[in-house]
Amino acid sequence: MISMKKNKLIMVLQILAGTFLLSMSVEFFIIPNNILSGGVAGIAVAFEPFFHIDKTLFANCAAIGLLIVGAIVLGKQFALNTVISSLAYPVFNNLLASVPNPVQVDPILAALYAGALGGLGIGIVMRAGASTGGMDIPVLITHKITGIKISVLVIIVDALTVTLGIIAYDISAALLGLVSVFASGYAIDRVLSAGQGSNAKSVHIISDQWEQIRDSIYQNLNRGVTILKGCGGFISEPKNIVLVVVSTRQYADLIALIKDIDEKAFVITNDASDMHGEGFTYASSNL
Repeated sequence: MISMKKNKLIMVLQILAGTFLLSMSVEFFIIPNNILSGGVAGIAVAFEPFFHIDKTLFANCAAIGLLIVGAIVLGKQFALNTVISSLAYPVFNNLLASVPNPVQVDPILAALYAGALGGLGIGIVMRAGASTGGMDIPVLITHKITGIKISVLVIIVDALTVTLGIIAYDISAALLGLVSVFASGYAIDRVLSAGQGSNAKSVHIISDQWEQIRDSIYQNLNRGVTILKGCGGFISEPKNIVLVVVSTRQYADLIALIKDIDEKAFVITNDASDMHGEGFTYASSNL
């Protein structure tokens, strides 16, 4: 029980740290330099010339509003995984917005550091098995309705932001936005792959509660499992072993799921570098 509470505390602190870095990116670089990023801050920058709404206020309201929509459409579990970051985001934004002229650099450097810092924050939150919400939510909702690959939808959303930015500002603002978007994508990829030899994990789980673990994997991770037959070496007791392959992003969720059901479960994890089939070599709702 103590170990489970400790793990949850670490997860919350990790989410808060990542969200704070994302807010730094927004308040120190994106908003002061009118950089068109792919998130709610970029939308706020693009809308400001049309509606003259304070950019921090718009970003905060959009983050909370999208969280509510996501909870309704995507379900309770999504809301629970996202609520900490979505609620902390406007708080951090308001705190950092009060810092007078914190960073003054060349716009190109601002776009680069905005993307890198924001991507670092988002990656940290994802490593905790959560989401920062924001513009991830319309992407996930559209994916749920249409089945279009999430990566394609992200590109479409970013492209629409850049197009709107060209209308509101000029082509140079759009080009700066692309620098930020690419830097953010690179940073997210680096954080998620840090210390890992592949982008998927093969996990063997030995537990007396194997049926509950199997069902929870189906329901919460939408992954298939294979049940292997084993035998304990000490007393030759038959054992059922749950084998599942998950993406790196889902791995933290899987470990938390196992610990919630059986803290004494024996778990063996290996990098999986050559996967074929649903979820890895063609479309799946989990990637």
